[in-house]
Amino acid sequence: MCLGGAATEEDGELVAKLFGSVGKIWRADEKLFDAIVGLSGSGPAYIYLAIEALADGGVAAGLPRELAMGLASQTVLGAASMASKTGKHPGQLKDDVASPGGTTIAGIHELEKGGFRGTLMNAVAAAAKRSRELSQS
Repeated sequence: MCLGGAATEEDGELVAKLFGSVGKIWRADEKLFDAIVGLSGSGPAYIYLAIEALADGGVAAGLPRELAMGLASQTVLGAASMASKTGKHPGQLKDDVASPGGTTIAGIHELEKGGFRGTLMNAVAAAAKRSRELSQS
C-alpha cells in the first residue's frame, strides 16, 4: 500500500489493519507499483502455468490427471509455505532437497538448461514495463 498525499498515518494504520486481516501488507513508494504489478499482480498467473506444467509432467510420467493436479497444487502450496514460514533463502531451501546425484538436481539441471529463472525474471520485467505503459496512456 501507499498512502496518498491527503492520507494520515491513522488512515494508513486503518487500511493496514483491514487488509492485514486477509493477508500480508507492505508499504511501498508509489514509484515501485509497476514492479509490484509485474511480480505480485501478474505472478499468480505464472504460478498457475507452473502448476499446470508440473501436472502435465506428472501425466507424461504416467499419473492420472486428477492425482497429478492435486500433487502439483499441494507441492506449490507446501513450497510457498516453507519459503514464507522458515525465513530461509529459497536457494537454501532448494539445496536442502537437492541431494548429490539425485532426482531433484537432475530436474533442476533441466530447468536451468531451459532458462527457467531468466524466463520468470523476464516475465516480471515485461509485466512491469506494460504496467508503466498502461499508466502513461
